[in-house]
Amino acid sequence: MALTDQELIAGFINIIGQEHVITNSSDLEPYLIDWRKRYRGQAIAALRPASTEEVSAIVKLCAANQIAMVPQGGNTGMCGGATPNPTGRQVVISLQRMNKIRELDASNQTITVEAGVILQALQEAATAANRYFPLSLGAEGSCCIGGNLSTNAGGTSVVRYGNTRELCLGLEVVMPNGDILNSLRSLRKDNTGYNLRDLFIGAEGSLGIITAAVMKLFPVPVAQWTALVAVPSAEAAVELLNRFQAGASAQLTGFEMMSDESLALLKHYYPALASPLAGPNAYEVLVEISDYESEEHATQLMESILSGALESGCATDAAIASSLAQARKFWDMREHVPLAQADDGPNIKHDVSLPTSAIPTFVATCNEMLRKKYPGIRIINYGHLGDGNLHYNVAGPSSAETESFFVNRSKEIQALVYKEVEKLNGSISAEHGVGQQKVDYLKGHRGEVALNVMQAIKRALDPHNLMNPGKVVSL
Repeated sequence: MALTDQELIAGFINIIGQEHVITNSSDLEPYLIDWRKRYRGQAIAALRPASTEEVSAIVKLCAANQIAMVPQGGNTGMCGGATPNPTGRQVVISLQRMNKIRELDASNQTITVEAGVILQALQEAATAANRYFPLSLGAEGSCCIGGNLSTNAGGTSVVRYGNTRELCLGLEVVMPNGDILNSLRSLRKDNTGYNLRDLFIGAEGSLGIITAAVMKLFPVPVAQWTALVAVPSAEAAVELLNRFQAGASAQLTGFEMMSDESLALLKHYYPALASPLAGPNAYEVLVEISDYESEEHATQLMESILSGALESGCATDAAIASSLAQARKFWDMREHVPLAQADDGPNIKHDVSLPTSAIPTFVATCNEMLRKKYPGIRIINYGHLGDGNLHYNVAGPSSAETESFFVNRSKEIQALVYKEVEKLNGSISAEHGVGQQKVDYLKGHRGEVALNVMQAIKRALDPHNLMNPGKVVSL
C-alpha cells in the first residue's frame, strides 16, 4: 500500500534531514517555476540531498510509491525541462548541495565533479590548477554541470571544443529504481560494450539522475585575441567564418553573430555595452583566437585574416581588443543580448541549428515571411555561427505589446520557423534541450521510427514513467 504524503515526507526527512525537505509554499516557490517564468507546476516537496547515496535512497522511496521525480540543478533551463507538472504528485530533487569537486588530475587533464557544481566554480578550479575548462555560457555563474550535461549544453566555444558531451569522459547516474550506475572512468579510450554515458547526456533526467561526472581539462592557451567585426550580410558572415576556419583552423575558438536588431536592443537596455563600431551594421561578429605558440603569432594571425576580409568586402569594419578589459566588454555584449531580451519582456525563442551554408537562406526566408505576416515584429537573431546554432527569437512590435503578441502568436510562429528548419535539414533544438516546450514537435522532427526507439529505451529503463515524465519523450 502506497504511503500518504505525510508518510512520504517523513521518509524523506529520515533520509536527508528536515531542513532539506522543503514543503512550505513560499520556500517551495522557486523550485516550481522556470527561469523564463513560462512554466509553473506543483510538488509534494523539494528535496535537497547531499550525496549520491541520499539520491539513491530518495529514488527508491519514490519508486516504491509511484511518485514521479523532477531533477533540478541551477534551474536556468529555457524549455521547462526542470519544472514539475501541475498535478502536485511529483517531487523536485535539487542537486545544488552536491557541489563537491571530488578530484582534479592535472596530469591526466581531468576533473571529477558532482552534479551541483556551478559551471563557473569548475572553470575556476581548472584555472587554479593551471588548466582550462572551455564550456562557457551566459548563465555560467548559476547553472550546474549536471544541468549542462542533461541538455548537452553548447555555449561559445563549441567550434573548437565541442558540446558538453564531447567534454565528458564518464558519469555516475542514479537509475529509476535507485541503483547507482558508476562509470566515472577518466579514460579517453574504453571500448567495453555500449556507450552508456551518451544515453544520459541530453536526456534531461528522463532516464536517470546524473550525480557526478568526469570532465576533460585542457592546457591554458598562451594568448587569446578577440575582435569585433562588422559584416554586410549573413552570407558575408559565413564567408568570414570560412576565412577564419581556413586561416586559423583549431585556433578558432569562438565565432558569434549578432544582428542589427540584437545590437539595438542591447544598446537600449545596456548603453555601456553599445558597439564601438560605426553602424548600423547588418551583423557584427565576435571572433576569438586561442594560440598555444605566442601572443605575437596570435596577433599576426588575427590581423592577417582580418586584412584579407576587409579587402574582399566580407568585412566592412573591425576592432581588435587592445586589452583584456576590452575583450571582456566584447564578450559582455554578446552575453547580455539574452538579458536585454529578458528586460524587454516575453519573446518567442527558437534555438535552432542548421548547416552553416544554409544559414543565409534560412534567415532571409524567415525574415521575409514573418515580417510580411506580422508587420512590425522585431527579430532578435544572434548565436553561435561557428557551429551553426542560431537563437532566432521573435518579439512584438514594442516591449509594451510583446506580452499579448507572445501569448497569441507563439505556437503559429514556432510552427512556421520549424517548418523552414526542417526544409534545410536542421534541428529544432541545438543546445537548450526539448523539455516540455518541444515534446509535441519531436515526432515530426525526428520521425516515427526514431521516436519509437526513444520510447522503447524510456520504457526499458523507466517502465513506470517516474523520471521527469512529460519531458523529451512522451509515453
